[in-house]
Amino acid sequence: MTSKPVPVIVLAGFLGSGKTTLLNHLLRASRGTRIGVVVNDFGAIEIDAMTVAGQLGDSTVSLGNGCLCCAVDASELDVFLDRLTRPDARLDVIVIEASGLAEPQELVRMVLASENERVMYGGLVEVVDAAEFDATLERHPEIARHLGIADLVVLNKADRVDEAAGQRLRERIRGLGGGALVSATYGRIDPELLFECRPRGERVGQLSFEDLREEDEDGDGHQDGAGHPHGQAHDGHLHAAYESVSFTADEPLHPRRLLDFLDSRPEGLYRIKGFVDFGALDPRNRYAVHAVGRFLRFHPEPWPVGERRQSGIVLIGSGIDTAALRKELDALPVAGPQDTPDEHTMWGVLRFVPDGPEGS
Repeated sequence: MTSKPVPVIVLAGFLGSGKTTLLNHLLRASRGTRIGVVVNDFGAIEIDAMTVAGQLGDSTVSLGNGCLCCAVDASELDVFLDRLTRPDARLDVIVIEASGLAEPQELVRMVLASENERVMYGGLVEVVDAAEFDATLERHPEIARHLGIADLVVLNKADRVDEAAGQRLRERIRGLGGGALVSATYGRIDPELLFECRPRGERVGQLSFEDLREEDEDGDGHQDGAGHPHGQAHDGHLHAAYESVSFTADEPLHPRRLLDFLDSRPEGLYRIKGFVDFGALDPRNRYAVHAVGRFLRFHPEPWPVGERRQSGIVLIGSGIDTAALRKELDALPVAGPQDTPDEHTMWGVLRFVPDGPEGS
């Protein structure tokens, strides 16, 4: 078995949209998660999330001048990611903060083209300046394309527009396609939307909606880096705009029905994560399922000794029909001997396992 893959998130957005502010918030509020960061044309840094944001010291490594998407190719970035994903680095997630002039689809291509088996694409997050969006889109119409491929759009600086203008912006952005949309002030989104926090004690079980309701504790007098009281930004918290559905099943899941469900998932369903039991089709392994936006991967891993065999999935989204999702989820377990799937139904799952069935 290889070590657990590390999600690599691409953080993009036009100049001044608030990418660095959002990243600094993630570093302060990540509650013990260890984050590796690739910042623009600087390089990689291993950061303990408890370190004060911005205290980067001498651990920056240069990748060259210009935007990341122009300065390096996939193989060069792979060398860089190899250092961050080594098991002794003990990182939980890597965030690539792109230049404000970068082409995000090129960065996504680089991550997906990585030959490093420890790299797992974690999604494209596009940050938008609510106050400047119309003018920026007029000057740079290619931003519409960026939004169309984003897994999550953060409408930042939402406090700078009134409610009517904010609603118009959200409708316009949704009309451009892409993934889920959340509003924010000072880049304050809940870190749990992007990665599962790993506190100093081992987490037991999967991310739950109650986790999302925790108040962020930055340890800095409840103010962000610009000195703004957090209370002003409460409406931008994840739990104000997102819903969660948790699903567990004692019976194995039917692979074909699970894939049908994943293939037809609604646009607003941003993230799916958990572990799936396929029963006798692979009695040795459980399958970690990881979906962000339209991206999907399964990772087989041995069942922990003594752990109850049970499927558990958490779904996070905005504007989703939770009742309809629960009804679809309830139909996923094998209903009995007459419903037993044959081994061929696993082929669809194995298409989403890195390196195919050999990866198990």
